[in-house]
Amino acid sequence: MRPIGFSTGALAFGDFRRGLEIVRAARMPVVELSALRESELDPLADALPGLDIDGFTHVAVHAPSAMMDERHVVGRLRAAVDRRCSIIMHPDAIQEVALWRGFGPLLCLENTDKRKETGRNREELARWFHDLPDAGFCLDLGHARQCDPSMTEAYFLLKVYGERLRQVHISEVSTQSKHCGLSRAAILAFQEVAGHIPERVPIILESVLPESAVAEEIMHARTALTPVDAAPSTGGARVVAVL
Repeated sequence: MRPIGFSTGALAFGDFRRGLEIVRAARMPVVELSALRESELDPLADALPGLDIDGFTHVAVHAPSAMMDERHVVGRLRAAVDRRCSIIMHPDAIQEVALWRGFGPLLCLENTDKRKETGRNREELARWFHDLPDAGFCLDLGHARQCDPSMTEAYFLLKVYGERLRQVHISEVSTQSKHCGLSRAAILAFQEVAGHIPERVPIILESVLPESAVAEEIMHARTALTPVDAAPSTGGARVVAVL
């Protein structure tokens, strides 16, 4: 069974401890600790040495998506490295590439949403993986669908960077780039590429929902990640032949 968990930021905005409580209560095996805003990083980094996360099979820390002090952020993320947490990073936020090389394979670059100027597709990510050759990949299915509703780009992201895949983000991403609960259309779209995502890869839900909706959203995610018999389509033409 796929290991599925939640981002603490989706469940409890700005309160990683409360988010962690919800994830633990729901008996999820994996979790992402959100420090998406730079102001959230110091409290998380201070807590990480003593934070009770040993019961999870996979723990990630989502680094800030924008930074005023990149060197400070890199320094504080060492607390995540000490706990062997994956570090999820939007490549467009990186200014000094050399600062991030020391994270090695714990660093995972995430494909970005349509608002960004880089990292949205396999061509734009190529530069970042060239500069950070040891980095892993976090596929955000919602971002990929927002940029290309046909899911063809998601398929090629998996084809090109599948060997680097360390984690998958799943949610609906609106036209305003907000993460929300999975719609039927998103579920059907994600099923088109689910067969190319290994069962062992941790799945992190970023759907912004109340605690009461967590169990149902996990069921929707499992449905979305159940492969269909056909490969992704591109305007009626299947791409299975290029696998």
